[in-house]
Amino acid sequence: MLLSVLIPAYNEIKSIDAIIEKIQAVPLEKEIIIVDDGSTDGTRERLATYNAVPNVRVIHHTHNQGKGAAIRTAIQHIQGDIAIIQDADLEYEPQDYVKLIEPIVAGREKVIYGSRFLKPENRHSYFSFYLGGQIVTWLTNLLYSQRLTDEPTCYKVFDSKFLQSIPLECNGFEFCPEVTAKVAKRGVRIHELPINYYPRSIEEGKKISWFDGIEAIWVLVKYRFVQ
Repeated sequence: MLLSVLIPAYNEIKSIDAIIEKIQAVPLEKEIIIVDDGSTDGTRERLATYNAVPNVRVIHHTHNQGKGAAIRTAIQHIQGDIAIIQDADLEYEPQDYVKLIEPIVAGREKVIYGSRFLKPENRHSYFSFYLGGQIVTWLTNLLYSQRLTDEPTCYKVFDSKFLQSIPLECNGFEFCPEVTAKVAKRGVRIHELPINYYPRSIEEGKKISWFDGIEAIWVLVKYRFVQ
């Protein structure tokens, strides 16, 4: 069972080495697909040092297109049986992969989300982000008959063939609501498992903003009523 780790990366020079090291330490057979989304801070040049690492593949966008565009590029290169989305920062713990993929390996699920809220001891960065995430999650459950606690989580895990069958159009952070909406519209009840979470501040490089929350709401509403 091969796990494909999909990493959209934009200006993550401070953390890119550390996250790759953490992923490599996970005791699973894996490929790491990194899409550098037009970085200008040295990330692109640093990733060139991984060209000789057998299970790491680096793809470059010539200019910044957005997280969703980078993920869509990575999806085209999946060779594994299971795929997980991994941000290039250090907010999430790759050791959680082992438990997250187990229901898919066992054939019980096609999709698993890692929930930051199912582990009460996790901290959360800004109240505005917490509130926005809760609103997006509530709306997801209302519109798509789900029972999620953490729709905007980074850790979304898929049966690879199922993920590749979903026609995605996203370019930015709207990857999350778009893929959630399209999974739900296929009649899939998304199950969650608790994960670790170590939030970073805007000063440390956090890139999401209040506008992305507004866009997430719009995307959820739009895909509820279009094919």
